[in-house]
Amino acid sequence: MKKLKLILAGIFFLFLSLGIMAQGPPNPPGDHGSGDDEPPGGGAPIGSGTFLLIGMVLTYGGKKVYNLKKKES
Repeated sequence: MKKLKLILAGIFFLFLSLGIMAQGPPNPPGDHGSGDDEPPGGGAPIGSGTFLLIGMVLTYGGKKVYNLKKKES
């Protein structure tokens, strides 16, 4: 009985996923509603986010090393 329920659930989700439609392809460069040739993504700045991520990783790693050294003492 358990196998039958598992098989029926698998078939249900298989047919459920067949109706999902993906998005169409993006507009070509230069066709973003402006006259100039913008890169895809709109030129959003990611530099600050990168530095924040690196800072958080270094802080987390430093805390792990500190706790490890403290545990050894």
